[in-house]
Amino acid sequence: MRRFLDTLYRVTLWLSALCLVAIAVLVGAQLGGRLLDGALALVHLPRTDFVVLSLDEICGYLLAGASFLALAGTLKAGAHIRVTMVLAALGEANRRIVEIFAFAFAAFASGYMTWHLANFAWISFRFQEVSTGVIKVPLGYPQASMALGTLILTVALIDELVCVVTRGRPTFRAAEDAITLGKEG
Repeated sequence: MRRFLDTLYRVTLWLSALCLVAIAVLVGAQLGGRLLDGALALVHLPRTDFVVLSLDEICGYLLAGASFLALAGTLKAGAHIRVTMVLAALGEANRRIVEIFAFAFAAFASGYMTWHLANFAWISFRFQEVSTGVIKVPLGYPQASMALGTLILTVALIDELVCVVTRGRPTFRAAEDAITLGKEG
């Protein structure tokens, strides 16, 4: 089970990175078209007028997908912002209790969010909602990526809750301590 979950978190990080690469490629193509048009204008040749249709809209959807798909992997890597100053002031026993409560509440809140995002995506699929841009993007796809990201975050939070209950520490505590002490690698 541990290998499956770690692979799941890694895959979502890669999917998130692919969304960011897609944004870079699309923006790069748009920029390349503008540069080419500028160069052609300098030598008095006709412009290509190359444009990536609905660029801002599509990049927004990709950014939402990248952000939500990265949630679980960044949690497991200890890269989420947490109130470690308060936790460091607590003894190990009290810290464990606070972390159990925090992970339980966060898992509940993330599960609640997952339910509503999945319902939102389902309604968009059901009614075949599309974006208002030049390119009609079915809205269910970006919404589904958000629901998937929060679902996997919920799994990661439950995973961390189980780790704190059984082992007394979250799996990312060593990485978090290294960051706090400035010894990250």
